[in-house]
Amino acid sequence: MDAQSDELRYPLGRFTYRGPSSPAERLACIERIEAAPAAIRRAVEGLRQSQLDTPYREGGWTVRQVVHHVADSHMNAYVRVKLALTEDNPTVKPYDEKLWAELPDSRLSVEVSLGLIDALHARWVVLLRSMKEDAFRRTWRHPEHGERDLDYLVQLYAWHSRHHCGHIRALRERSGWR
Repeated sequence: MDAQSDELRYPLGRFTYRGPSSPAERLACIERIEAAPAAIRRAVEGLRQSQLDTPYREGGWTVRQVVHHVADSHMNAYVRVKLALTEDNPTVKPYDEKLWAELPDSRLSVEVSLGLIDALHARWVVLLRSMKEDAFRRTWRHPEHGERDLDYLVQLYAWHSRHHCGHIRALRERSGWR
């Protein structure tokens, strides 16, 4: 992958797990998760249907698919948090995000997933803010990526929606869409 293609794919850079978070770092991550619904709404605000159906990069998803992907991915993450809090090192089910993005529900209005993200994040943030320090060390196992703890997941999802908002904002900038 060339540098320009990598920049289009990872406008904020690739996710890097920084190791266990301090309480202040974790709070900052939770605040990013809390801010995600409004940020995604701002990223797509005022876009026409044809713009929503524009890929953010050559071979990439459309803006519409990106919004629906964020809802899909964050629902899976929320469930993984709940599983890790209620089971001992559960194995989670992976899913093929590319195939999910091709299903008919990914052609719905983005408003459907924006509303879902609003509601999901309201619950998710309450759960995350209620967790004690040791709860973030609880683990889950992904068949392809191995064992992860909830601290990792919080860092990943603090990055994830910003990453996809970056795709949309970069497309808007390149296309002159204000």
